Amino acid sequence: MTDRVIVGAIGGSFGVQGEVRLKSFCADPQAIADYTPLYTEDGRAFAQVVLTGQLKNGFTARIDGVVTKEDADALRNISLYAERALMPSLPDDEYYYADLIGLTVLDTGGVTLGTVKNVMDHGAGDLLEVIVPMQAETILLPFTQAAVPTVDLAAKRIVADPPDGLFPSDDA
Repeated sequence: MTDRVIVGAIGGSFGVQGEVRLKSFCADPQAIADYTPLYTEDGRAFAQVVLTGQLKNGFTARIDGVVTKEDADALRNISLYAERALMPSLPDDEYYYADLIGLTVLDTGGVTLGTVKNVMDHGAGDLLEVIVPMQAETILLPFTQAAVPTVDLAAKRIVADPPDGLFPSDDA
């Protein structure tokens, strides 16, 4: 999926005529309809997305091939992806989530802390979910300028200055 970028998610049905609730992750939320076709992780394609209304956390929309409430409900919590080539280029200090997944995370001394598994935003800011070697649980690193001063996509690494105690240390 590296040639695709997540742009939104379907929240389930809206009404009984096959409309869906659509969450947009785009900087301009309405632009999600401009990036068609949209794809699911399993490769299903939706050639047309028509926004039909606005909701508190997104839109109502009609998606080709979705004609009943049951069709719409079957797509609940499905992520939607657009071709990366259709996406606008970003300024130097902005990144698509897909660009960060798989990057090595180093501390400011060059010691490897782990690898980015996922990028999340639960409303209070972005978090990098980091897989730490020989540790069962992942660690959530705030994706802020203070905690992550350097992202080097060319070198496939992130330099982090995490808050004290966030990562296990050898000197503890």
